[in-house]
Amino acid sequence: QINFVACQLFALLAAFWFRIYLSPSRASSAVRHAFATLFGIYFAVFCFGWYSIHLFVLVMMNYGIMNMASIPNIHRYSFVVAMGYLTLCHISRIYIFHYGILTTDFSGPLMIITQKITTLACQLHDGIGRQAEELTAEQNRLAVKSRPSLLEYLSYLLNFMSIIAGPCSNYKDYIAFIEGRHVHMKLLEVNWKQKGYDRLPDPSPTVAVMYKLCITLVSLILFLTLTKNFPMAYIIDNEFLDETPFLSRLGYLYVVTQAAKPKYYFAWTLADAVNNAAGYGFSGVDERGTFRWDLLSNLNIWNIETATSFKMYIENWNIQTAAWLKRVCYDRAPWYPTALTFILSALWHGIYPGYYFTFLTGIIMTLAARAIRNNCRHYFLSSVPLKIGYDIVTWAITQLAVCYTVAPFVMLAVEPTIKFYKSMYFHMHILSILVLLLLPIRPQTHSVRRAQDQAMLNSIKSK
Repeated sequence: QINFVACQLFALLAAFWFRIYLSPSRASSAVRHAFATLFGIYFAVFCFGWYSIHLFVLVMMNYGIMNMASIPNIHRYSFVVAMGYLTLCHISRIYIFHYGILTTDFSGPLMIITQKITTLACQLHDGIGRQAEELTAEQNRLAVKSRPSLLEYLSYLLNFMSIIAGPCSNYKDYIAFIEGRHVHMKLLEVNWKQKGYDRLPDPSPTVAVMYKLCITLVSLILFLTLTKNFPMAYIIDNEFLDETPFLSRLGYLYVVTQAAKPKYYFAWTLADAVNNAAGYGFSGVDERGTFRWDLLSNLNIWNIETATSFKMYIENWNIQTAAWLKRVCYDRAPWYPTALTFILSALWHGIYPGYYFTFLTGIIMTLAARAIRNNCRHYFLSSVPLKIGYDIVTWAITQLAVCYTVAPFVMLAVEPTIKFYKSMYFHMHILSILVLLLLPIRPQTHSVRRAQDQAMLNSIKSK
């Protein structure tokens, strides 16, 4: 953890230097690629030691596939090799290290690299192996028209801005950033003249970076003060279970789940700030004319903490992983896209049983929440007091449902998970099944059904 924080803080300083002294106007694309790659490799070795060899082996194996495989199969071969190698590493964590989370845990960076490899392979297949009319608008926009050079490939996968904590980004966006086209490309996607600018602006990320660093500092303080004092394991302590009433245990479950969040807020927001400090992550201009630097953001904390539905909560958590699942699996699955996407997410996360308890519970929760919303919400929209009351109740239920669902993700093993659900009397499982049995499922058009299926696949994102 110390290595992680040290590397990310050093990466932040390097990112500022990179944006100022190696800007596209001062340095060539090759120099920027080389610097980003070499620093990324150094950070990987510093953080993970000899375990970093796994990252480099996977990267080079897939570079061989990307150059030797036929275009019609390039995405398939890359996917199988990347996911296969990642799964073998996940298995070693259980059977060799016995559920231990190594201080040199390289699986996180390996998971991000797997996302990037499969993203690039699919987008390369779109750009060379498919016709434009076969692609969706997003696939057409992100399609890669030529195989990357070795330097471009290594820079995309191993750059110092994302090697430690991600997030995954699209290859075309990254190359545009290195070549100095990133900001202008995003500005041209909106009518910037109507936003009040008489010439193409040159937005600075400084304010966005400072704001995100403030969030990072608060998250770190909360992690040091709350997370250590409210461990998830305490909710299955025998003495706690014997002496604490059910409603109190439910309240404590919410507390320990809240206490587990700051480390994710810290890691993901700091990673976002590092990319922004380098000048990467600009996403355009909002309706108020404000520059937005959330292209690579992995979460929206306000929407998470005020979510009044399971769908809203999940849509704002680990956003980039949801986008990856959609692009490489859901949009390409020949049949059963939702089921296949759940399977992919499970394999990507690892083989700890707790993950699968969370995913399976998440499916039931998502379906039940959808049924309640479709059948009941419209009755509470007739007046402001009713709507406020509905929002308060659904907020409380959503927060407790998420806590109930994600607890096994933290516990990992079967025995503590079963013990936890027994102590909770499986109440959320029972209530969800009753909702699905009693409430009618309204007929949906194909487009609505597919849109809601997409919302459901978001519920498998990483905790």
